[in-house]
Amino acid sequence: MSVGMTTLGIIGSGNIGTVLAKLAVAAGIDVVLANSRGPESLREKAAELGVRAGTAVEAAEAGDLVVVTIPLGRYAEVPVEPLAGKIVIDTMNYYPGRDGRIEELDNETVNTADLLQRHLPESRTVKAFNNIAMVHLLNLARPAGADDRSALPVSGNDAEARKTVIELLDKLGWDAVDVGPLSESWRHERETAVYVDPYLPEGSSLERIFGEGYNDPGKPAPAAEIEKLIATAHRPPVKDLQA
Repeated sequence: MSVGMTTLGIIGSGNIGTVLAKLAVAAGIDVVLANSRGPESLREKAAELGVRAGTAVEAAEAGDLVVVTIPLGRYAEVPVEPLAGKIVIDTMNYYPGRDGRIEELDNETVNTADLLQRHLPESRTVKAFNNIAMVHLLNLARPAGADDRSALPVSGNDAEARKTVIELLDKLGWDAVDVGPLSESWRHERETAVYVDPYLPEGSSLERIFGEGYNDPGKPAPAAEIEKLIATAHRPPVKDLQA
C-alpha cells in the first residue's frame, strides 16, 4: 500500500486526532474525521483543518488506514464491520479515573491494544502515537533526513501492517522504532520511560504541556534514544495507576 495514495480515517477529534489530521493534510493525505457527536459538530473544525467530517462508520469505510483515538473506556463503540481487513492504528492509553477500572488491564493479562484487537478480530491493530503529547507530535515533526528528526515506537502483530504504519509516520514527519508484536506494546504505554518524557525540554513538565494554550517546542528524541528506552523498559504495576 502506498501511503501517498491513502485516505486516513480518524475516529476521535480530540488532541491527537486533530494533530494527526493537520500533519496528514500537510503531507497531502485525504482525511475523514469523526467524533461521537456527529459530523455537524465538526463542521467548523473540519473546514479549518481542510478535512471531511463524517460519522465513525464513514471514517472507517473511507480510510485505507484508520486511527482510533478515543478514551479507552469507549473502545467497544468502534464500528467492527467497516474495519474488517484494514489496518487500525490505536493511540489509546489507560486512565482509570477517566475510563473506569478494567480488570484485565489491572491484572496485566492483556495490553491496551489487545482490547481493541479482540474487538476488531478481522482488523490488523498497530499501536502508535500513544506515548507523546499532542503539542510535541505537532512541533517535533520534521522532513525526512533532518538531523533533528524524532522517533515514535510502533507495535503490532502483523509485520506488513507495522511496515505500512511506519511509512505513514515517515510521511507525517517521524522516524519509527519497530517494537514488534502487541504483546510488547506495554513498553510504550503509560508510566514507562518512553512515555512523554523523552520529548520534554529541560525545565518543562507534564502539567505545562497539557495546559491549555501552551505551545511547548519539544526536544528531539532520535530513534537510537527511543530504541534504548524501549529495550530497557520495566513494566509498572498497572493496578496502581491513578487518573
